[in-house]
Amino acid sequence: MNEKASVTDIASPREKKGRRGAGGITLRDVAKLAGVAPITASRALNTPNAVSPEVLQRVRDAVERTGYVPNMLAGGLASNKSRLVAAVVPTIAGPVFLETVQSLTESLAQRGYQLMLGQSGYQDSREDALLEAIIGRRPDGVVLTGIMRSAEGRRRLLASGIPVVETWDLTPTPIDMLVGFSHEKIGAEVAEYLHRRGCKRVATISGDDERATRRQKAFAHAAIKLGMCKRGTQEIPSFVVPAPTTLGSGRTGLSDLLARHPDVDAVFCSSDLLALGVLTEAQAKGLRVPDQMAVIGFGDLAFAKDLHPALTTVRIDGTEIGRTAAQFIIDRAEGRPVASPIHDVGFAIVERASA
Repeated sequence: MNEKASVTDIASPREKKGRRGAGGITLRDVAKLAGVAPITASRALNTPNAVSPEVLQRVRDAVERTGYVPNMLAGGLASNKSRLVAAVVPTIAGPVFLETVQSLTESLAQRGYQLMLGQSGYQDSREDALLEAIIGRRPDGVVLTGIMRSAEGRRRLLASGIPVVETWDLTPTPIDMLVGFSHEKIGAEVAEYLHRRGCKRVATISGDDERATRRQKAFAHAAIKLGMCKRGTQEIPSFVVPAPTTLGSGRTGLSDLLARHPDVDAVFCSSDLLALGVLTEAQAKGLRVPDQMAVIGFGDLAFAKDLHPALTTVRIDGTEIGRTAAQFIIDRAEGRPVASPIHDVGFAIVERASA
């Protein structure tokens, strides 16, 4: 074979015409440029220890010159491994899931797996359609945000046999494996925290997604039991905004709450972005935080500690969620048992100046 073949000479017009698509570079082209047989080029790419260093370098040089990308689907059919893991999050517009996604990406990459990310949305969720597309590509694992609520999606995942990790929630009956925490416990403990600090008229500003709603309801239930509502009433003032939440919706929420309930002295927000909006609106209205009103967020985003006043919030270890979910998927994909398939990462209330 001619080792000096150029990139433009590596396939004849007839060969290019016969390829699928628009005439992309093939393994045969790489082999021709490297001066080796296609099977040797394949070994160099898939099992580099099986060829000599000199052959390996020639093949790698040819790959670099051509821009060739191996067909991982074709290799996966032979090995039954795609080295691909799919993750589904509601949105990347809100930063609360980014720590988990980053940790998941890095943990998988360290073991030779790549992450494919999909957004399901909150309202009119696209989760079922997205899962159908993902399952059809047979990844080595699927990581979901929250507990799968759709019966059809659950059936498809169970039937696929693909390892699944549900995250950012807690249930005794996951599809397969789970790494998360209790939203109900968070709501109850935040109410107790505010009660210990002498708050008497609490309120919530919450996104309308299912997990935030459960935190809000648990908070309200605990606050009512602790007597943190108006005498003669059995409700906690609330303002619900569309998810994903924003700073602007936090400002609107506080303005509405104070118009209806001017005696509110503490607000629990379902996100740090909402809490930032509340702090901004409180400052605009001349309210002193925390002297006149305490504020608590959720997520412990990077800006929380640098606000003035610094934001009290609920910290979730997104890094541990991503790292543990990656290990669960890798263990199952490589045939190792997962001893404890349900892992509760817990949470922490980070006390700062706003409450």
